[in-house]
Amino acid sequence: MRILPKKQGGMLLVEVLVALLLFVVGILGMVKAMGVSQVAQADAQSRAEASNFASVIVQTMRVTADNSSAANFNASLLAFQHQPDTDSACAFSGTASTNASVTSWVADVRTGAGRLPGSTAAMQQVLVDTTAGTGHNKVTVTICWQGPNDNAARRHTYSAYVNQNFD
Repeated sequence: MRILPKKQGGMLLVEVLVALLLFVVGILGMVKAMGVSQVAQADAQSRAEASNFASVIVQTMRVTADNSSAANFNASLLAFQHQPDTDSACAFSGTASTNASVTSWVADVRTGAGRLPGSTAAMQQVLVDTTAGTGHNKVTVTICWQGPNDNAARRHTYSAYVNQNFD
């Protein structure tokens, strides 16, 4: 009696299709991971730029403040104050600074080489506290921006004390 081998009946084709499906799912997962990493990199770049912008305006204040007397020093710091009132998160109001350094800085944040996406002049704030005994010339810079995929504005707040130079 002759025994006939059993036929696989297309099992090889099923195995190939399952392997192909697993391969495609793996590739799609890698593409998704690359997209997520690009978004995270763009966010990190924006945070680094915001930190740099905040540092620039504080250093400008340190360099250009009038050190001839305490009163002149405080007055020159207050000239840098920009939109000191807060209506809501990242929507500042109040008097915009007319100081040329501040107006140039706001323009750089919005349109300069390292500009922040979705930033407006109303999203930038420089607060100066020169209150005798408690303020200690504290400068607080808040920079806000909103990326194309962000649901809400992002913010970076930088605080520093700018003291009179007695050289």
